[in-house]
Amino acid sequence: MIKVFIAGGTGWAGSELSKGVFNNKNMELVGALSRKHAGENLAEILQLGTGIIPVFNSMETALAKVDFDVLVEYTKPETAKNNILMALQKGKKVVVGTSGLTDMDYTDIEKAAIEHNTSVLAVGNFALTVVLLQKFSEMAAKYIPNFEIIDYAHEDKIDSPSGTARELAHRLSKIQKPTKFVAENELVGEKNSRGANLNDVQVHSVRLPGHVISIESIFGLKDEKLSIRHDSGASAEPYVKGALLAIEKVGSSVGLKRGLDSVMKF
Repeated sequence: MIKVFIAGGTGWAGSELSKGVFNNKNMELVGALSRKHAGENLAEILQLGTGIIPVFNSMETALAKVDFDVLVEYTKPETAKNNILMALQKGKKVVVGTSGLTDMDYTDIEKAAIEHNTSVLAVGNFALTVVLLQKFSEMAAKYIPNFEIIDYAHEDKIDSPSGTARELAHRLSKIQKPTKFVAENELVGEKNSRGANLNDVQVHSVRLPGHVISIESIFGLKDEKLSIRHDSGASAEPYVKGALLAIEKVGSSVGLKRGLDSVMKF
């Protein structure tokens, strides 16, 4: 039985995952982190039955009062890194679903995981279709050296680019650096309109009402183009299956792994 603690367990995605963990016969949901609902019973909040699943307002307090095997980090980027590092220092395994952490953040996280002989699995997006988008985009990047990323989300998403876009840029840059047809110092007009440069990949973030979460990798050759796109719906349900798999597999090696596909067979 894997004892699971979810930071952000009452949020949009975290609440669905909480239900998924609770209903999984191989897992036990032992607590959650939520400043809004601190001191309450997660079982009552999410109507999970008559048991008691405590909700805490800080990771420090949770670590002192609850025994768990895996932390699932599903909060906000400004608090996520600190939560992860505290859990790693206690030897906990960590699954990261929080969006917005940088490559530098993950360098520090990997160092802490190795130092404390434990594991981190960082997944920018748990949806199976996103995993496939990443794999197909990596295949395309081997043959097409001209590519950019477009990241779509709702108007109040605070992190830009999304964790999914950051992860995709990181992965594609490992295949090859995209062609720069015009150097930045040669651009005329508003240079920021070309988007952010992440790992030498141009990333454009759109934040508008009517969008949930979408990611698109676009490739171009003379007289031909390729677009690979994922679109999510309004429900967080597609992320649950992948997150449960991540919880099961996070301890498969010491250190940091990035991407759900790193623990899947293709």
